[in-house]
Amino acid sequence: MGRLQNIQAEIALAIESDWIRHGTPAFRRTNLALFAAGFATFGLLYCVQPLMPEFTRDYHVSAATSALSLSLTTGVLAVMMLFAGAVSDAVGRKSVMVVSLLVSAVLVLISAWMPSWTALLVVRTVLGITLSGLPAVAMTYLSEEMHPESIGLGMGLYISGSAVGGMSGRLITGVLSDYFGWHIGVSVVGIIGLVCGLVFWRALPPTRHFIPQPLRARALFERFTRMFRDPGLPWLFLEGFLLLGAFVTVYNYLGYRLLAPPFNLSQTVVGLIFGIYLIGTFSSAWMGSLAGRLGRRKVLWTAFAMMLVGVGLTMLSSLWLIMLGIVAITFGFFGGHSIVSSWVGRRAGNAKAQASSMYLFGYYMGSSIAGASGGLFYAAAGWNGVAAFVGVLVLIGLLIAWKLYQLPPLVNVATPPTPMTKGAMP
Repeated sequence: MGRLQNIQAEIALAIESDWIRHGTPAFRRTNLALFAAGFATFGLLYCVQPLMPEFTRDYHVSAATSALSLSLTTGVLAVMMLFAGAVSDAVGRKSVMVVSLLVSAVLVLISAWMPSWTALLVVRTVLGITLSGLPAVAMTYLSEEMHPESIGLGMGLYISGSAVGGMSGRLITGVLSDYFGWHIGVSVVGIIGLVCGLVFWRALPPTRHFIPQPLRARALFERFTRMFRDPGLPWLFLEGFLLLGAFVTVYNYLGYRLLAPPFNLSQTVVGLIFGIYLIGTFSSAWMGSLAGRLGRRKVLWTAFAMMLVGVGLTMLSSLWLIMLGIVAITFGFFGGHSIVSSWVGRRAGNAKAQASSMYLFGYYMGSSIAGASGGLFYAAAGWNGVAAFVGVLVLIGLLIAWKLYQLPPLVNVATPPTPMTKGAMP
């Protein structure tokens, strides 16, 4: 009996030692790798956003057409993220992420020197396919390989890399394009992404708990369709669409307004405006905590109300009031995203992975569809047209938030971690 207990204890110790824990070299390597991955992924994705006026000038395309440089990427990304996790189930976590990151960095380097607008769009479309392999798989890797006591810190560092990367990609291209041209700016982002990809490849420990699973399309489809029987989840998916759709549309066309009279700001200054993103690191945590104390249904509407006020401020002629409006929109967006994504996790039950994928699908489709559509309103009525379009999106979100306020709450369901917020930075 004693011998059996010793064997069981040795097995338990061996299993325990397989987990990546805080304070170990493996933990430090994992965090370095995932910080680099988050930084590169969202830098590569959003580096073109401040360059849309440059594309309009160089390729002689409209604002709406210029927005396709981002909208096509996020649209394809949204669809492919529904399947990237299933692919990694079959072929492995690390291999999918490494290939995703390195190929994406090379594509961004290539995109910087495309001779025609069509060629640039083709490369950016393929980028949406390759990029999908990292955000869809990184959270799964952490949940499988990290000890439960350490996963929170590990996920937090991945979020930090994502947030800093999304902001830095925009800042780098925005500033460098003023001095050296946008081709150099995008090339620098691509080189940084390639370096980050190599760091990720070398630093990330191999998987130890991964168990391959064959692809079964029918079973995957059934898990996704089951979520739409819930009375709240479809509305929450739509809220994700409206949140990112409104937010990205504002930032897509803000540069056009501020580069033109009467403001005549430089591309450098417009690029620096993306530093407002740092507000999101505070608002997402603060409003998420507030929603946890008061209830999500009681707080979500305030995020949309704040965005609606911000949209109104951007229609004024004072640059300072416009900036205040951008701050309000940014604060409300990040707070609303934090609340909605955690609410999805709470209502998803045993289908958390599928609910996460569906939420991210709606989230990025909002960026793709609304972000491109906003250009039509800009062409028709300038910034006021964009503001009216965004205002309608936010108002619909506010009405849905009121509908969700009346949704009967779930009883005796503990709120799970919210992976959606960890892998989806705008």
